[in-house]
Amino acid sequence: MDITLVILSAGNSTRFNSVTKKQWLRVDNKPLWKFVADRLNEFYDFKDTIITANQNETKIYEMLSDYKIVSGGNTRQNSLKNAILNVNTKYVLVTDVARACIPKTVILDLINNINGYDCVVPYLKPVDTVVYGNETINRDEVKLIQTPQLSLTNSLKKALNTDKEYTDDSSAIKAIGGKINYIIGSEESKKITFKGDEKLPCLQPNKNIIFSGNGYDIHQFEDNKKMVLCGIEIESDFGFKAHSDGDVAIHSIIDALLGAAGYSDIGEFFPDNDPAFKGADSKELLKYIVNLLESTGYEIINIDITIIAQTPKLSPYKKEMKKMISKLTHCEHINIKATTNEKLDAIGNKKGIAVISNANITYKEEK
Repeated sequence: MDITLVILSAGNSTRFNSVTKKQWLRVDNKPLWKFVADRLNEFYDFKDTIITANQNETKIYEMLSDYKIVSGGNTRQNSLKNAILNVNTKYVLVTDVARACIPKTVILDLINNINGYDCVVPYLKPVDTVVYGNETINRDEVKLIQTPQLSLTNSLKKALNTDKEYTDDSSAIKAIGGKINYIIGSEESKKITFKGDEKLPCLQPNKNIIFSGNGYDIHQFEDNKKMVLCGIEIESDFGFKAHSDGDVAIHSIIDALLGAAGYSDIGEFFPDNDPAFKGADSKELLKYIVNLLESTGYEIINIDITIIAQTPKLSPYKKEMKKMISKLTHCEHINIKATTNEKLDAIGNKKGIAVISNANITYKEEK
C-alpha cells in the first residue's frame, strides 16, 4: 500500500523529568527517534518517512539521518499539521516517538484492517475496575487508545483543519464523521512518559563510549577594542577583529564540542554573515551549544585548551579562565595552557592569537 510514515518527535518531554529529552535517549548508539524510524522501516516498505523535530534541533536531525525532517509545533496536533503538508500518499501512518517497541504484528494488523475505514486504531482493554468521576463504569466499554494509527490522508487533513485540539488522530477524524475501526493493540507498545518507562525489552543499554573532538580558531588583532578570552576580559590596548566579540578560545571550544557530537561546526549555528550575531557575547553562544548537547543526551567529560599568543601575557588570567569555562560547560575537568609561537609567523609577530581545543563527551547516564 502507498503509505507515508510520520513520527512525532518535537515534544519537550516535560513529564520525563530529565535534562535529556526522551527522543534523545540512546539505543544501539542511535537517538531514540532514529532507532524508532529505522525499526519501523524494517517492518514495512513505506514510500516516505517524515519526522517532526523541535525547531531548535532540526539541523541535528538532518545531520544524523536521511529521513525528511519537519519543524514541529508547540502541540502534537500542530506538529502533525506541519508534517502532513508533506504527505502525498493515499495513507499515512502516524506514531509517537515515545512508543519505541511497537511490534511488527501491530503495523501489519493496521494495514490489513484499513479497507472501508477512514482510520484504524489499536487499543487495549483495561483489566482493572474503571471509575469515571465517582461512578464505576463498565470496563468492557472502555478502550485505551494507542498509536500508531493508520488513516486516509485526505480524511486526516480535513480533520486537522480545526483549532480544536485532539490528543490522537482518530478523535479528530471521528469528530468530522469519519469511520473508525478499533483493533486490539499490544502491551509491547508501551509509551515512554515518565522516568523509568524507558526500561523496555527492545531498548538495549548503550555501551560506554567516549567521543573526541577538536577545534581550532584564529583571529587577528584590532586596535581600540576590548579583548575577551575564555569569557574573561584581558587588559590590552587591542582586541580581536571578528563578527562577534571575537573570543577565539570559546569559538575553538564550541568547535571541539560540536566535533565530538558530530554536529558540524560553529558556522552552522552562528554564521559570521548573520546580523543577529554581530558583536555577540561568545559566552552566550557556548551556553547554547552546551544546552544543545545536554538536551540531546551528552555530557562533557573534559576540555583541554591551548592558547598560542606572543602577546599579551596570559598567565595571570588562567585560573579565572578555567573557572569561567567550567561554569559555562558544567564540567570540572578543564585545562588551559598558554604558549608563545617563539616569535615565528603572524602570531609570533604579534598580529593575532590562535587556540586549539580538544573535548571528550559521552552519553549522559540516566539514573
